Amino acid sequence: MSMEPFKYVEGYAAPMLAANVDTDVIMPKQFLKGIDRSGLDRGVFFDLRFLLDGKPNPDFVLNQDPWNTSTFLVVGPNFGCGSSREHAVWGLKQLGIRALIGTTFAGIFYDNCQRNGVLTIQLSPAELKELGQVVSERGSACIAIDLEAQHILLVDGRAIEFKIDALRKQALMLGLDAIGTTLQRSDDIRAFEARHLQSNPWLV
Repeated sequence: MSMEPFKYVEGYAAPMLAANVDTDVIMPKQFLKGIDRSGLDRGVFFDLRFLLDGKPNPDFVLNQDPWNTSTFLVVGPNFGCGSSREHAVWGLKQLGIRALIGTTFAGIFYDNCQRNGVLTIQLSPAELKELGQVVSERGSACIAIDLEAQHILLVDGRAIEFKIDALRKQALMLGLDAIGTTLQRSDDIRAFEARHLQSNPWLV
């Protein structure tokens, strides 16, 4: 299955540095009732983004200029903990979030991001603290991520290097999910099937 490739992406990064932000905060349970994925962007951080009367909360960073057009989130440790709901990633993607930058991510959430084309970058606590301070200022909140070079580029010319698994990197750059990645080996798979059936004709 094809997704939008991630190679070089530029945009605003919003600081959301609280620790242990769970999937119920990212996508509250009332938005899990639909029969398809449509409209999940409204549910993202719903209880933080909106007041009780339904109006946008002016104190929430994603409702403030320029972070209201953010492409990236700079997040605190253990982001995405809690339930395994994939809706959290679907909603973030619908909201326009292409990458999450943090120190640690919950395991299932991390895998869900990969399967849906959302880049997750893990930095050291010191690097994340520095980046969080940079993007908290309006004048320096626009950054770029060069996945091929594995660099986060800041407006002052500095670059923060990051590591990523080679297979995850390739899938993101090609815009492939797990099925698409597997199908790249389709010739090998068919060859194996032929050999296996030849050795075990009783399977036919």
